Amino acid sequence: MKVLLVFGTRPEAIKLAPVLQEMQRRARDRDIHPVVCVTAQHRDMLDQVLGLFNIRPHYDLGIMTGGQTPIQVASAVLSKLEPILLKEQPDWVVVQGDTTTVAAAAIAAFYGRSRVAHVEAGLRTYDKWQPFPEEINRRIAGVVADLHFAPTERARQNLLKEGVQPANIMVTGNPVIDAVVQVSNSPPPAELDTLIQGSRATLPTGPLLVVTAHRRENHGENMEAICSALRRLASLYQDRVHIVYPVHPNPAVQRTVRRMLNNVHGVSLLPPLDYASLIHLLRRAYLVLTDSGGIQEEAPSLGVPVLVLRNVTERPEAVEAGTVRVIGTDTTRIVREVSRLLESAEEYRTIAHAVNPYGDGRASQRIVSALLGEKVDPFVPCLGPIVTRVAPFPRKQPQLAG
Repeated sequence: MKVLLVFGTRPEAIKLAPVLQEMQRRARDRDIHPVVCVTAQHRDMLDQVLGLFNIRPHYDLGIMTGGQTPIQVASAVLSKLEPILLKEQPDWVVVQGDTTTVAAAAIAAFYGRSRVAHVEAGLRTYDKWQPFPEEINRRIAGVVADLHFAPTERARQNLLKEGVQPANIMVTGNPVIDAVVQVSNSPPPAELDTLIQGSRATLPTGPLLVVTAHRRENHGENMEAICSALRRLASLYQDRVHIVYPVHPNPAVQRTVRRMLNNVHGVSLLPPLDYASLIHLLRRAYLVLTDSGGIQEEAPSLGVPVLVLRNVTERPEAVEAGTVRVIGTDTTRIVREVSRLLESAEEYRTIAHAVNPYGDGRASQRIVSALLGEKVDPFVPCLGPIVTRVAPFPRKQPQLAG
């Protein structure tokens, strides 16, 4: 069985790396031959993950250009993937998630008459503009896919409502949890401590609030509102809270964040972190504010509360479980919600120790077994975090309540 894995961004690579590793492991006793094609929709951030998981692509489309649009990405993937499909004639094309690479690769595989397996299938907001363009990208992949690997039961129900046959859906958990477990068990990068503590004498010694915000729908006024909230929090909790913000390389994000948060006491603006550094930073975090999809899955596995800087989320399972709260981008609300978790120990415990609905570290095994036609053990959500948190660098968190 020849399986072509196609991915182009860091999140895709993170979630497909454990699947590829499982295929490589199983290749010793089963006839499965994985072939890796990267589109390089995001070049530098993708390459970090390839190095971390020791992935050597068979094909690299190298499509990234400055200021590229979704239309340019889709057209480049379609044209450059066609000769690879003709040459390899894969039995399966595996895609993950909701990037433009995913939508274009799924369509190309369909035109090439290859079966498509969609990892992380069935996520929906049912608002085609939020998030843009991801909501439509994943729906396109869902229409094309022959086998749907839903991370949760809710995702499975979404697919059933859309007419997908039950036999073509499997609830596997999310392979990002496999990646989190693997990376957490490795030593933290030495440069992370240096990066965080480089100006330690002038930084607060309190809890770490980690921020990641970059989504396209938050560019402009929403990003300014987020930055205003961070400025207000830094002022409100002077010397008691340390806000750490690895800033996405997108120029629109960089301009706003640097303009509003440079030289704000209590706020550290970091360059984009490699995945290992990010996971080990999250293990030390008290709280995460994010508009990222992946961190909504990763942080609950680490026992870290998440406040989502969006109006809707395609991952409502964690909201229902109590590990995630969707708070939008209003400055006043962000400050209010963060303050609640900083000042109420009971409120914090409630969200930090809730059920993790996304994985048990064995999703990649289920995915590969399904592709091989083997019986698959069902996924059951875990109680609480599956990775032990560690103390922040190496400081005690002060008691803020009271």
